[in-house]
Amino acid sequence: MYLKTPVTQTPFSSLALNPDMLTNLESLRYQHMTPIQAEALPVVLQGKDLIAKARTGSGKTAAFGIGLLTRLDLQDYKVQALVLCPTRELADQVGKELRRLARMTPNIKLVTLCGGAPYGPQVTSLQHHAHIVVGTPGRILKHLSKGTLNLDTVRMLVLDEADRMLDMGFYEDMAAIIAMTPPVRQTLLFSATYPDTIKQMSADFQTEPAEVSVSEDAPHADIKQIFYEFDKGERSKTLKSVLNHYRPESCLIFCNMKQQCDELAADLREQGYYARALHGDLEQKDRDRVLVQFTNKSTAILIATDVAARGLDIKDLDMVINYELAHDPDIHVHRIGRTGRAGQQGLAISLYMPSEVHKVTAIEDFQGQSVTIQPPASLVEKSVASLKPAMVTLGLSAGRKDKLRPGDILGALIKDAGIPARQIGKINIFDTLTYVAVERSVARAALDHLTEGKIKGRKFRARKVN
Repeated sequence: MYLKTPVTQTPFSSLALNPDMLTNLESLRYQHMTPIQAEALPVVLQGKDLIAKARTGSGKTAAFGIGLLTRLDLQDYKVQALVLCPTRELADQVGKELRRLARMTPNIKLVTLCGGAPYGPQVTSLQHHAHIVVGTPGRILKHLSKGTLNLDTVRMLVLDEADRMLDMGFYEDMAAIIAMTPPVRQTLLFSATYPDTIKQMSADFQTEPAEVSVSEDAPHADIKQIFYEFDKGERSKTLKSVLNHYRPESCLIFCNMKQQCDELAADLREQGYYARALHGDLEQKDRDRVLVQFTNKSTAILIATDVAARGLDIKDLDMVINYELAHDPDIHVHRIGRTGRAGQQGLAISLYMPSEVHKVTAIEDFQGQSVTIQPPASLVEKSVASLKPAMVTLGLSAGRKDKLRPGDILGALIKDAGIPARQIGKINIFDTLTYVAVERSVARAALDHLTEGKIKGRKFRARKVN
C-alpha cells in the first residue's frame, strides 16, 4: 500500500543536509519541502529503495536530487549515480535542476547523455570522470556498447517517469542497462501513475522498497474544467468551436495516437489555425523546432500524445484540450495539470461522445467531484483570421558551433536594425541553428536585416520558419 501524505510545511533544515546544500536551497528560495520531498527525501538519505507516485510539478527532481548529491563521495571520480529519463527534454531539465542544486558543492561532475545530440562531445565529457550521468535509455545503451560508459561503480539508480518509459517500449533497454549496474545499489522509481506494469518493474529491480504517494485533497483546484458532449462525427467541428470561442494564445491538445496528431494538425492548418504536432516519430531537429515555435508564442496550438508531452516544461499554458479522453483517469488528471501553474487560473476542456460517458464518470469518481458539462451550442463562433500569433520565428543557419550568442542576435536587431528590444522574444541557440522570435509587425524588417547584414562580421542564411 502507498502511504498517503498530507500537505506539509517541513523545512529542509530538519534534514541532515550539509551546510552548503542548506545555504544553496535557501538561495533558491526552497524554504519548505513539498509533500513528495518530505516523504521521499528521508528514505533516499537512508539509502533505501523507493517507489514514489508523483506528478510533474510536484518537486520530485529535488526529492531524489538532493539525496543523490548528499550521498556522493566527491573524492571518487567514478559514475556513482545514474538517472534514466524517457525523453531528451526531461533529461535536460533534470540535468539543469541537479546542477542548480549542486552549485555550492564544489567539484561535482555531471554529464547528460541523450539521443539527438552529437555523440563525440559526450565521449569527451565522460573522459573527465562524471559522478552523475543523466540520460535516455537508447543513448546510454550506445555508450555502454561502445565501452565509453562504465556502470560498475553505480550506487544510486533513478528511474524517472518510469511509466512513460514503459509506454515508450523501453523495458528491455532499461533491463539491459540495469543488468550492467552492481546488484547491491539504491534504486529509486518515480512514476506519475501506478499500473500493474510498474508493480512488476519494482519487483524486478528493487529490494523491499518504501512506497509513498502524494494525495491532493482538491486535485487541480486552480483549473476550471468543462466537458463538451458532441454527436458522432462532430469531434473536429466541436474542437474548432472551442478554439474560436476561447481563443487561447497557448493551447496543448492531447490525442491518443501519433497519426491522429499529424492529421489534426494538418486539418487545423488548412482551416487557418497555427498548429503543430509533436510525437515520438519526429526527428530531434524537427521536435526542437516545434517546441521552439510553441514556447516562443509563434505557434498557438501544440498537438501531442501523452508520451511526447511528458517531460515538457511549458510555462504560461492557457488551456489544455482533451481531443480524446485519456484511457485512465489518472492520466487525465496528469494532462490537465499542465495548465493553471504558478498560481494562475487554468482551463481544461474535454470532448466526449455519449458512448464515452462511462469515462467521464470514472474521472468524476477519481477526482471525488462532479464535472461541468456544457453543450457545444453554448460556444460562440468567431473569425479564425484574428487567431494569428503575435510572434514570428526566424531561423539562422548558425549556432553554438559558430560561437553565436543571444547577445550577438540582440545587437544585430536592436543596434543595427533599430528594432526595439520589447519586440524581440525568445532566442534559442542549437549547435548549427538559431531561432529568434520577433513581433509580427517587425518580422519583415528583422528578416531583411538578418539576410543582408552581418553578425560578428559574418553573413548567415536567414529564413522565416513556417
